[in-house]
Amino acid sequence: MGNLHSHSLSKSGDSTPNSMTSSHNGSRKSIRRISSAAEIQEKPLSQMLPVERLAMILTDKSQTEEHINGVTKNVFYKYLFPRYPLLADKLYSYFLTNSKVKTDFLPIDVFRSQCDKYLSILDDDVIRNTFVQMWSTFDEDKSVYIITPDSFNSLLMCAYHVSMDHYSGGPQMCLSISKTLKAVVDGCFYQKPSLSTQYVSHWLADNAARLLLPLHRYAVHSIATSWRTIDQNEQPESTGLELATPVLEQSGPFGQGKTPHPHLLTMSMSWLLAGALPPIYSRPKRAHSPNSSGTALASMAFLSKIACAIPSHWVLIYDSDEQGLGANRFLHHVLGYKGPTIIIFKVENDQKFCIAAPSEWKESHHYWGGEGSAIFQLLPKFQLLERGSKLLYLNTMVRGYAQGLRAGSDPRAPIITVDAGFEKIEWKKIPFYIETIEVWGCGDQVEREKQLEVKKWEVKEAEKQRVVKLSAADWLDHPDRYLLELAGRPQYHQNQT
Repeated sequence: MGNLHSHSLSKSGDSTPNSMTSSHNGSRKSIRRISSAAEIQEKPLSQMLPVERLAMILTDKSQTEEHINGVTKNVFYKYLFPRYPLLADKLYSYFLTNSKVKTDFLPIDVFRSQCDKYLSILDDDVIRNTFVQMWSTFDEDKSVYIITPDSFNSLLMCAYHVSMDHYSGGPQMCLSISKTLKAVVDGCFYQKPSLSTQYVSHWLADNAARLLLPLHRYAVHSIATSWRTIDQNEQPESTGLELATPVLEQSGPFGQGKTPHPHLLTMSMSWLLAGALPPIYSRPKRAHSPNSSGTALASMAFLSKIACAIPSHWVLIYDSDEQGLGANRFLHHVLGYKGPTIIIFKVENDQKFCIAAPSEWKESHHYWGGEGSAIFQLLPKFQLLERGSKLLYLNTMVRGYAQGLRAGSDPRAPIITVDAGFEKIEWKKIPFYIETIEVWGCGDQVEREKQLEVKKWEVKEAEKQRVVKLSAADWLDHPDRYLLELAGRPQYHQNQT
């Protein structure tokens, strides 16, 4: 029976030998057939996949403008990444190197296969390795790919520009971006002239795991959707792409808030911390724009699965320069905020440290905090000092235990120690005087409003306690009456005997 079944299947499959074959046990195995370039041209655009449509359009552009039957670098840059020539150059060179073609352009089938391979990258580690590889060079002496500090700085700057150009409030700039990137480069290279790409990728995974992901999201977005807007002479950036960059509550684009002095948390530093901290600190909200076109809405729906969304606001809930430096000031403004928070300390010699708490701050003589807790040195070098659960400690009430704020997994030797008066901070057993403390709330606006409502209720209750109405009977036994009599005023009221 098995032979007859197999024989009948082989007969029926004679009419379509390229699409199906039969095995020895009668099961059918489908064979994937790759269409040729001539067959692709015969199909209408509506029946093609996005990559095939893009390949056809770019090939036509290359043929018309440069008389080359393929996708050239100029066309790739002009129609896919018109605002980012460096990203276009690196990505196109990456396609050329991986395809191992001998021409200086990509044939249509090679371009399509390279795009398919790139769109299939989903793992974060592979994404980091890919982009570090793009900005690297091959060292023939050591037979390894290396990356220099200048190349690494260029990679970070490209990622920053892509993120800031798609900022929720419009394109932004930051005057301290060079200082921020220098801290990252110095923290990674430690004055070494070059490093292997493997080391740099691992360093990014440990210290800023999500920093390069917006680059990949933007590249995927452009490759998958640009075919819709090329013929309409529209830029792919206008399709509603939103990247997970925190929105700082401020009045100016250069770190200037409502106060006359600049904040410690600048725009570039917020971008860096958003890439270094877990997503809970830049919790996304679904992007929505009432003026979005049908193409933009379709693009946003396509990107919703890869976290292209508008993040929540980061609001300043405590600034020691404006509200006073001290433990009571810190507790008054920070306690009661239910969302994640970021504390930034500025100490002597322009050094900055950061403590990230994923949940509400509380006073306790025990260490607490979830897996999202982290400690960073921000300046002069950026580096992750420690990450994990039960890193945080805050105690100002329980006697017999250490007073102040501490951060670190080892209670006997915490990484950061703040004294009870919030005047000094100790790092590596070296004391520094605290100049400024800022606490930023990373939750949604509802959590901030709830905290402010509780503060208003506390103020009203305090006002009620200030005015106490006493009856005559209560006044006779009141201790204040006795103090007045000792002062020489035996009768406080005319009707009182």
